[in-house]
Amino acid sequence: MVVCKHFMNDILNKSMVLVLNRNWQAVNVRTPQEAFCMMATNVATGLEIEGQNHIRPVSWDEWITLPIRPRDNAVQTVRGPIRVPTVIVAVNYAKVPKKRPKLCARAIRERDGNRCQYTGRVLRPDEGSLDHVLPRSRGGKNAWENLVWAGKDMNARKGNRLPHEAGLKLLSVPQAPTELPASATIRNAHGISEWRMFVKE
Repeated sequence: MVVCKHFMNDILNKSMVLVLNRNWQAVNVRTPQEAFCMMATNVATGLEIEGQNHIRPVSWDEWITLPIRPRDNAVQTVRGPIRVPTVIVAVNYAKVPKKRPKLCARAIRERDGNRCQYTGRVLRPDEGSLDHVLPRSRGGKNAWENLVWAGKDMNARKGNRLPHEAGLKLLSVPQAPTELPASATIRNAHGISEWRMFVKE
């Protein structure tokens, strides 16, 4: 659909374009504005995707002439509407960068295997919470090495104390997870169908 001008900035600045390396491996996510710049400078080509049987790299000169399909986002320009790509290929980039997952409650929970790090009990997401091993009130930081997943009851029992002060013992020393290929950390947050061939849901 062609968007009205007051929606243009919202679409242009939303991270919704998947970037593949030249081997078609997912390496990053960019905004449409960044994707247009990459395509216009021939750093990337857009992928025209019509199901799994029709995937075609398209240069910038051709991209700006593609028709707008009903399901497409588009931006209005002086030359008319231009389709917003969903996937682009960085034509001269072959690496797969490694990344650590973003530090958040979900990442800590996954690292700790959904287990309370004081009791070993497997927890549902609503039964656990983040615990600062060295409490924030005592200078503890939000860091992989200072955060663990703990049962809410254990977290309340520990309070603003160190584990040993509360009669608790950690099952293991918390550490930053191993860096993973970027493709393993990219999530299809917007549910873009064309991404499903390149990243896990």
